[in-house]
Amino acid sequence: MKAIIGTVVVFGSLLGGYLPHGSIGILIQPLEVLIICGGALGAFIIANPGWVVKKSFSSAFGLVKSPGYDKDMYMEMIGLMFRLFNKARREGLMAIEQDVEEPENSELFNMFPKIAADHHIVDFICDYLRLMISGASNPYQLEDLMIAELDVHHHEAMAPSEAIGKVAEALPGFGIVAAVLGIIVTMSYLDAGPLEIAHHMSVALVGTFLGILVAYGVVGPISADLGNRAHAESAFYGAIKACLMANLNGYPPQVAMEFGRKSIPGKERPSFQEVDEYLQTQK
Repeated sequence: MKAIIGTVVVFGSLLGGYLPHGSIGILIQPLEVLIICGGALGAFIIANPGWVVKKSFSSAFGLVKSPGYDKDMYMEMIGLMFRLFNKARREGLMAIEQDVEEPENSELFNMFPKIAADHHIVDFICDYLRLMISGASNPYQLEDLMIAELDVHHHEAMAPSEAIGKVAEALPGFGIVAAVLGIIVTMSYLDAGPLEIAHHMSVALVGTFLGILVAYGVVGPISADLGNRAHAESAFYGAIKACLMANLNGYPPQVAMEFGRKSIPGKERPSFQEVDEYLQTQK
């Protein structure tokens, strides 16, 4: 919704300032759009692996939805981790083996639908709990492994943002290409009247205008928003890591949740009192 509102504001402001003195018809140039957007799309496909191209499009279309890493999702994560750690502390690590091996059938995981619906988060949690159950108890080695995995994950999550950002940088150049082609076309009309020449010059200039507009008004903001979502996702995994490491270092479940709470970005971070009251309902 935020992306839609922003796009409406961009185009509304632009047209609101232009239409009192100009014609909308001259801005509608399908061939200019074909040159600019087609050239940028082709360069984008050449420059990036197939999975980045596919993920870029799916992520861009997904901007109409909320990123999902809100306070409620963090609270669900805290609740799930608390229940898992509590069960392991009371009954031993082997007590959560079935939950870890078949999370889709686990009563604990299914109590938290937002977490259970994201298989990447579930896999991350289960992989490290599985290692702990298997006897990997050295906190330094596990932390190094988590850092390495999260670095790779963040790099992959940022790939669509970076790829689309390069398209935004290239679009003004393709706008100039369209304008130059328009000037070439105009040269063949030099024996025509002034109005005919002015019309073709206007069409050529529309190419530059469209390249800059699409770069800074559409594609650039999409790249930035995808980057923000990748950072939000990384922050969520960082909070899970903090909980797991605190538990591995021997802290009681409730204290481990405080380590996780402190790792949550300020905007979504619940207060100590909120978490404490929430955990009272999870015992």
